[in-house]
Amino acid sequence: MKKIKILSKIADCGVVAVVRADSKEEAVKISESCVEGGIVGIEVTFTVDGADKVIGRLASNYQNSEVVIGAGTVLDATTARIAILAGAQFVVSPSFDEETAKLCNLYQIPYMPGCMTITEMKRALESGADIIKLFPGNAFGPDFVKAVKAPLPQVNIMPTGGVSLDNIDQWIKNGCVAVGVGGNLVAPAKTGDYAKITEYAAQYVAKVKEARGA
Repeated sequence: MKKIKILSKIADCGVVAVVRADSKEEAVKISESCVEGGIVGIEVTFTVDGADKVIGRLASNYQNSEVVIGAGTVLDATTARIAILAGAQFVVSPSFDEETAKLCNLYQIPYMPGCMTITEMKRALESGADIIKLFPGNAFGPDFVKAVKAPLPQVNIMPTGGVSLDNIDQWIKNGCVAVGVGGNLVAPAKTGDYAKITEYAAQYVAKVKEARGA
């Protein structure tokens, strides 16, 4: 049941914040700013130094809340295990890895591998992937989702890369279960303007609701 609840929270919100930062402190501040703006899915990438510590801290801070903390840029099962032990509630990879899929299935942690082709998506689905991360999204565009869902209507797609306030409605309307947003959302952290991140986060959440007709 835990796995279903995590996936439902991500799908209901429709936005996952992809957190890349130059320090642990910056990653925490970015994450908190996104949550304040209404984003419940936080993906802390393993390109952040001490990512497992950030995940652990956030998982503790948001325990028993609607917020779900995940790990991103997970390249192998070893890293996935570290993330899960730290408290990660979902795992995201830039590519599909069978051993990572097996590990996540074992612990009932949602796995979201990056895929580009129908063949990759089919293989990931066969291995129990819950959501397919279309990556990089800017290499395809929203129309690609509609084309994929013709032969694979059952696939849950989350594009990451190239999602902006200008096109998020098209991604959602074309059938994406959620979107991953990184640079376009967290860029103000470079100047310390965390209030702007909160503002952007609220706008992304509102755009998803609007696109869904809510």
